[in-house]
Amino acid sequence: MQLRVPTVSVVIPTFQEGSYIAAILSKLVKMKPSVEIIVVDGGSKDNTAEIAKRFTNKVYYVWKRGISKARNYGAMRASGDILVFLDADVNPPSYFVEKVIEAFEDNMVVGATCYIMPTQPGFGEAMFFHFYNLLIRLFSSFKPHSRGEFLVVKRSEFLAVNGFDEEIPCIEDHDLAHRLSSRGKFVFIKDLTVYESLRRFRRLGIFKVVGTWLMDYFSFILRRKPVSITWQPIR
Repeated sequence: MQLRVPTVSVVIPTFQEGSYIAAILSKLVKMKPSVEIIVVDGGSKDNTAEIAKRFTNKVYYVWKRGISKARNYGAMRASGDILVFLDADVNPPSYFVEKVIEAFEDNMVVGATCYIMPTQPGFGEAMFFHFYNLLIRLFSSFKPHSRGEFLVVKRSEFLAVNGFDEEIPCIEDHDLAHRLSSRGKFVFIKDLTVYESLRRFRRLGIFKVVGTWLMDYFSFILRRKPVSITWQPIR
């Protein structure tokens, strides 16, 4: 008997993403197996939503800002067995859906991430991302961590843990991965790489970005609360 292939929904939160959204959606509509595409806009004043509607009829609006709110809103409207959360400036390869489905062939898998590398990095930037990905991969079996640029979850388990915590302004991706890991395996997909823009690093500088990550991470580990009270959009 042929096993049923799980369906995949991609949820993309957006805010002022008119410069990026067409690139990712034009790739997603060509994916095999096909995916359900859900865009949740957080009040963009540019043409983000209008562009998104050229590629999907599932464009929603949330008027209260917050990336966790947008992701949860999209997830509740998704029909896929597997939810893939992507940022609008991410470039996934054409075979990423196949790799995601392969990862979830193990029924114990509840979530996953993969290599996230920058587009056209300098030498120092490339070295940092290689090191960071290595750490995430090494820790995945006992201290799961994921960045929101690419985070995959089993929908039933996502609902069971009540999704992203909307009360924390950042590090919500790590928090979700950690909570999911208590219910099954959170894995690192070793043969998959997605690419992100370097707009935050180029605008703020790598030391400021990484320093903020570390402060928020250790603050969250120690007191369940990040230092940052908002997460500044970079456009």
